[in-house]
Order: sequence, then structure tokens, then C-alpha cells
Amino acid sequence: MTQQTNSSSDSDFARIIVSYRIDPSIGVKPEIIAEAIRTEQTIEFPFDLAPTWIQNNVVGRIENIDGQVVTIGYPIGVTGGGLGQFLNVLWGNVSLLNGVRIIDLQLPAEFLADFRGPRFGVAGLRSIFNAPTRPLLCTALKPMGLSPEELGATAVTLARAGFDMIKDDHGLSSQPWAPWAQRVKTIARMVTEVDADSPHHCVYMPALNVPADQLLDAAHQAKEWGAGALLVLPGLAGMDSMRVLADDPELNLPIMSHPSFLGSTVVNPQQGIDHGIVFGTLMRLAGADISIFPNYGGRFSFSQEECETVAQACAASLGEIATIFPSPGGGMTLDRVPEMIKVYGTDVTLLIGGALHRGDLFSNARQLVEAVAPL
Repeated sequence: MTQQTNSSSDSDFARIIVSYRIDPSIGVKPEIIAEAIRTEQTIEFPFDLAPTWIQNNVVGRIENIDGQVVTIGYPIGVTGGGLGQFLNVLWGNVSLLNGVRIIDLQLPAEFLADFRGPRFGVAGLRSIFNAPTRPLLCTALKPMGLSPEELGATAVTLARAGFDMIKDDHGLSSQPWAPWAQRVKTIARMVTEVDADSPHHCVYMPALNVPADQLLDAAHQAKEWGAGALLVLPGLAGMDSMRVLADDPELNLPIMSHPSFLGSTVVNPQQGIDHGIVFGTLMRLAGADISIFPNYGGRFSFSQEECETVAQACAASLGEIATIFPSPGGGMTLDRVPEMIKVYGTDVTLLIGGALHRGDLFSNARQLVEAVAPL
């Protein structure tokens, strides 16, 4: 049975609408959890002690309770301060409660107007790589432990095979055998030299897995050395740090987001935030042009349905914010490419890494390039 409630005034403020599913095993009525959430995520203060205006216009409003799902509307004013405060309202103190999962998020136009989102998105990347209809192709430089020159030689092979993007593996930082500056400068130069003589455009994408105080300078330095895109780990660097990079007009490079450190946000079905919101909606707000997530049937536990929700969120209407490429990865192999295209369509960035090294790297890479070329 659906219970409609309105615990405050009929304020006309535009609201962010968040639906939370409450795990029945915690033994607390959804109505009680809803009351806790709406204050914890806003004033964090006893509701009855707050002035009437704050009760009516600041505290979250219970919009609906339907079984174990509670829906709360937050006036957009409480998110003042940018992306970080929005995330705080979305999942701040609630992340400390047991048995609560965000399953739906609706963002009003007034809120979305404050976000630029991805600089390129699907349309921009298709233009960059002269790929009007086919999937884009990306791979990762592996394994950790190789020298910059060895990684660069691998990148050259992949560039000659016709890949669009060659990214650092996300674990490449500034290890002693491949210091960040030396690695990025070396690989960028080698890929740029191949690209200059090739009819197919290929870019090197270094991982900005660097200390926070070096992030922006490292991004600009990578561009100066010839990098054509950037890999960002927003679970480590922060989503708003990725937004800063995406919004920088002088940087002006495509950004791929990596899910490292974000898995615990989504993997527990009784807790956290749904996959599509994390890897689709939030990545778009934070400026990613491509969002990596673990594909079903790979090394990780995502289901096909969960993966499809990510792709749907990457393509859903979100005000004026561009759509982006989902990039399912994590143990993908060449034989699964037709299946992946069937599931995700052609607005996808195929990410295959280690499997390309089983046998001849160039031949395997070329096989993948030719498999998507007619699409």
C-alpha cells in the first residue's frame, strides 16, 4: 500500500528527489527511517527544535512511502556549494545507516543548470576519432613492473593496430621502475610519433593517480607532453576534482573515469547506491566522457541487469548534460565482443586489456579493430 505524506509546507522550491529502499531485516519501520534521513541529510538537528521556516523549506520532505521504499525531496538550496555538497546531501550521513540503498534519483533542471558535465561526451569523442557509428576501442598498458620504454613499446604496437585510446592501467602511479613523469613523457612521445604517420587517430591516456596537490599540474603537463586524454580515479581523487579537470578550458581533454574504490558503494544489494546512479549519473555530473565499470561475466560480481542500468544512465536525458560512453571491462575477451555489442549497442567503449596479450599482441589487437570497423 502506498502512503502519501507531506511533512512540511507546500513550498514551491525545486527539489532533488531521492528514493531509498529500506532493508526489512533491520527491523525498523520505513516511516521512522524516513524521518531520520530527511533531517540527517539536511539540518542534522532535532526537527521539533528547528524554526518553522527551516522545517518547511530546508529539511527534506517525505514525498512518498511505498512498502520499503521511501522517497524524499530535498530543496536544491541545501546543495549550495557545488558537487561535493550535493554528494553530501545524497549519501552523507545516510551512508552510516544500516540497510539503506538509493535506488532512484531525479534531478530538476534548475539543479542541472549549474553543471557543465562532460566536455566531449559521445558526440565529441565520435568526432575526435572519426567514428560516427562504431564502438570505440580502448586498452590498458600492463603489467605493472615494466619500464617506461617497455610500456611505450606495447603502446606503439597497439597504436599501429588501430586502437583509439591506450590508457595507463589504473595502478600505474609513480613506482620506482616507471616514475610518473618519465613514463608519461616517454609513452606520449612514442604514441604521438606513431599517430603522426597513421590514418587512424590514437591517443595515449595517462592515469592521474598522483597526490592531490599535483593533480591539476600533472594533467596540464601530460597534455604538454602529448597525452590526448586522461584517466581519473574519482573514488580516490574525488568526484569534484574530476569536475575541475573537465571544466578547465585550457586543459580541454577527454576524461575516462575508473571505478577503483567505488565498488563498496554498489556491491551490497541492501546498502549503498544503485549502479546506474554511481557509474552513470554521477560520472556525468562530474565530467567523465567515458565511464569504466566491471562487465558481467568477468572477474567481478556485477549482473547483466546492473550493467545495463549503467549504460542506460549514461544515455538518459539529464538536462543539457551530454551523454557518455559506458565502458564495460574487467576480464573481457575477444570472443565476447559480439555479445557486448548486442547488449550495449554501438555507443560503447570496449575495454580489453590482458586478454590481448595471449598470443601475438598485434594480431589480437588488429582482430578486434577489424571486428568493429564495419559497425
